[in-house]
Amino acid sequence: MTQRAQGFWQWGSLCRIGLYVAALLCGVALWGIPALALPQGDAITDPRTLLRRALPISETKLLEVDEAISKIDADLKYNRWSAVRGDVRQVEHLLDRHGDSLLASLPPDRVTPASEQMAALREQLRVIGQASERKSKGKEEARAAYDRLVDELGSLENNWVGAFPYTVPAEYADKPQLLGRAEVELNTTAGRMVITLDGYSAPLTAGNFADLVQRGFYDGLTFDRVETFFLAQAGDPPGPADGYVDPATGKIRTIPMEIRAKGEVMPRYGQTFDQMGLWDVEPALPFSAEGTVAMARYPDDPNSASSQFFIFMAEPDLTPAGLNLMDGRYAVFGYVTEGTEVLRHIKVGDRILSARLISGQDNLKTGA
Repeated sequence: MTQRAQGFWQWGSLCRIGLYVAALLCGVALWGIPALALPQGDAITDPRTLLRRALPISETKLLEVDEAISKIDADLKYNRWSAVRGDVRQVEHLLDRHGDSLLASLPPDRVTPASEQMAALREQLRVIGQASERKSKGKEEARAAYDRLVDELGSLENNWVGAFPYTVPAEYADKPQLLGRAEVELNTTAGRMVITLDGYSAPLTAGNFADLVQRGFYDGLTFDRVETFFLAQAGDPPGPADGYVDPATGKIRTIPMEIRAKGEVMPRYGQTFDQMGLWDVEPALPFSAEGTVAMARYPDDPNSASSQFFIFMAEPDLTPAGLNLMDGRYAVFGYVTEGTEVLRHIKVGDRILSARLISGQDNLKTGA
């Protein structure tokens, strides 16, 4: 195991202990319930919702619809059937109230697809409402309809995404950049996953990963660290180097720490949130979803990430955004959006058979 992996392993173990200790303490001190009982919490744990919230969209009416739809998820999770029906009615009301003005705000070529997507939203809302009348007997149908609803919502919101909203600092012009979104298909000996990369929140980190995927760097590499219910880590190449060696320089290519704060347009670079004194700031991409993907690094150097990455799989209710030991300390650049169940089967020694970009290739810009 390399020094980079060893250092991260030690810090990660402390993080894992901290997460569970915090959960136990919260169970006693905050909720007044037995320590081993988990609070339900209200952290956003759906990676699709987290990715939508990170889009550079300022249309408040659309965000209001998004917020209302997200409430359905929590109420379905805890079998609050009357609340689910109330949520459905609220979303339908918002679509009635804002639908025409939202469509009017779009360029002409986007109006028809957006109108069709709104109609698809209404259809899935109808299914959820009817299924919730049957309570637990209709839960599976309601959950399937909600998944379709969220997919349609993501497609709808993309109509309001314009040009990339900022310029990456010139000092990083030599690094690959992902100026938008992309998807990576990761085929492993444990199964297939799809990772959605978010270049809006982490253009350098996502760009570095996408560039290495395009180079075939990850093909054949093993998962050399797996901790059950915590994370799976890969990306350490064979040989003495513990990162990607750039053939142009003969040196390991590293990228700076890059974390975007929630509500801000562009990321902050070079330091962790702790180092910047941002104690109560949430990142745009938090560690609150199973399948969070982030870069490994040396514990004492926030700018040492190269090729090693990890996929977080801790219980989301233990890691609400801004209240865990990972947010603001590691650069998240995407989420597993298909095949999350594969994470429960990965073990040390499993290999990445292939990694390839299946969308967003045009958003990847190589370094100057």
